[in-house]
Amino acid sequence: SLLTLISKETKKMKEYWTSLASLLGVFAFCQSLMQSIIPPELRFAFLKLFNRTFHLFSSYCYFDITELDGVNTNELYNAVQLYLSTSVSIAGNRLSLTRAVNSSSITFGLSNNDSIVDTFNNATVLWEHVVTQRQTQTFAWRPLPEEKRGFTLRIKKRDKTLILNSYLDFIAEKANEIRRKNQDRLLYTNTRGGSLDSRGHPWESVPFKHPSTFETLAMDPTKKQEIMDDLKDFVLGQMFYQKTGRAWKRGYLLYGPPGTGKSSMIAAMANYLGYDIYDLELTEVHSNSELRKLLMKTSSKSIIVIEDIDCSINLTNRNKSSGLKADLQNLRIGSETRSGSGSGEESGNGNTITLSGLLNFTDGLWSCCGSERIFVFTTNHIEKLDPALLRSGRMDMHVCMSYCDFPSLKILLRNYLGYEEEDVDGDVLKEMERVVEKAEMTPADVSEALIRNRRDKEKAVRELLVELKSRWERNVKGGKLRGQSGNLRELEIVEEEEKRAIDSQNEEGDNVQDETELEDNACKD
Repeated sequence: SLLTLISKETKKMKEYWTSLASLLGVFAFCQSLMQSIIPPELRFAFLKLFNRTFHLFSSYCYFDITELDGVNTNELYNAVQLYLSTSVSIAGNRLSLTRAVNSSSITFGLSNNDSIVDTFNNATVLWEHVVTQRQTQTFAWRPLPEEKRGFTLRIKKRDKTLILNSYLDFIAEKANEIRRKNQDRLLYTNTRGGSLDSRGHPWESVPFKHPSTFETLAMDPTKKQEIMDDLKDFVLGQMFYQKTGRAWKRGYLLYGPPGTGKSSMIAAMANYLGYDIYDLELTEVHSNSELRKLLMKTSSKSIIVIEDIDCSINLTNRNKSSGLKADLQNLRIGSETRSGSGSGEESGNGNTITLSGLLNFTDGLWSCCGSERIFVFTTNHIEKLDPALLRSGRMDMHVCMSYCDFPSLKILLRNYLGYEEEDVDGDVLKEMERVVEKAEMTPADVSEALIRNRRDKEKAVRELLVELKSRWERNVKGGKLRGQSGNLRELEIVEEEEKRAIDSQNEEGDNVQDETELEDNACKD
C-alpha cells in the first residue's frame, strides 16, 4: 500500500510539472509572438491590458501602497513598514535593519522584493515589498530617490470589505504604538518669557532618560497597583469618555513632604504609558492667553506637569474678606484703569495668571483641544491650595506621598543593596518594621543612607537601623508624632483636607450677604 501511495503521488507530481512546463511554453510562445507582431511602443500597453484581464478573472485583488505620494511621504507606507516589523523579526529569513531619529530601538523590515503572510480576523493576506529602479527623474523641488519602493497587498476578493474597513485602521494604530515604544520620550519645558524657538515652538525639549518605574518606586504595592490600574483604564477609555461626553483627560495631585518621590512618580507614569512630559514653569508665563497658547502646542498622549503649584504663583487658598475688598477696590477704580495704561491680565510687566485662567487651563473649553492628556500637580502643602483646584475634573485622583513605610523600605533594600526579605537578619528586619513608620524618614533619606554604604551591605543595613531609631526617639521626645500608630496617617490627612474644604465653603456662605452689600455700595459710588 505504501508503494502504491508513493506511485500515485509521483504520478501527480509528474502531471503537475508537465502542466507547468506546458504553461511556460505557452507563455514563451506568446511572448515571442508579441515581440514579432506588436510594435515596441504598444507592448507596455498590451502587458498592462493582459495583467488587468488576469486580475479580472482572479480570486484575488491587489493594492499598491507607494513610499511617496507625489513628492510627499506616504504615512500609510511608514505604518505598514512598522507594523510588519513585528512579524518580520520572527518569520523573515532576510531582513533590513533601521533605526529612526530619537529612537534607541532597531526596527526590522522586509528586504527588497521579499514577501510575508499575515492574518487578520481569520483572513489571510500577503504583503510584498516591491523595489524597482526609477526610470525617469521628473522635475520636482525635492530630488526623488533612485529606487521606487512600495508594498503590494494581496487579499481575496471576499475579504475586501473587511480589509479596507478594519485592517488598515488596525495597522495604523499598531504602528503608532510601536512608534511610541521605540521612540525616546522627550521632556519639554516652556521657553523663557514665552519666546519661540527656531521652529516657532514655545517648548524646548531634551531626551527623557529617567529610569524610574513603578517596580522601583518606593511606595506601598497596593497603592501603586491602584494608580497603575487607573492609568490603564484611562488609556483604554476613549470610547467611555466619548460616550459620557467628557474630555479625554485626567488630573492627578501628588502631595506630601519633600523627598517622598513625587518627581519619581511622574517619571514612572511617563515610562509606564510611553508619554512625553511637558514641565510647565508658571513663573515664565505672563498671562492667561499665553497659558492657553502653551496648551495648544502640547501633543496628545502626554503628561503636563506643574510642580510645587503652591510655590509657583499666588494661587493659594483665597482669603474671602481681603480678596473681596481688593476686587471691589479694583471695581471702583476701573474707569481710571481703562482710560490709563489698560486693564485686565495684560497690564503690567509681572506675572498676571489668575486662578480662573488656571482652572480654565485644566478643566475649561481649552483643555479639550487635544486628547489623551494627563495633568499632574505636585505640592508639599495641600492645605494651601484653593478648594476650586482640588475638586474632581481638575485633580481627579489625590495621591498622598507619605513617609517611608515597611513595604517601601523593602523595595529600597532591593533597589540599592539587592537584598530580598530573606537576605536580611530576621531580628534586624523586625526592628526595622517596628520603628520605620514612627521614624518618619522620607524615601530620599533612606536612599541616601543606603547609597552612602552600598559597598558594605551589612554596614548599610546596620547604620540605617541606627538612623531609624534615632529619628524615632527624636520625634517622640519632641512630641511630633500624632495618631495611634505614632505618625500622621493618610486617612487623617484626608479628613483634615475635607474639613478645610467644608470650612471654606461655610465661610463663603457667611460672606455672601456682606459681598452683596459691598457690591451695592460700590455701584452707588
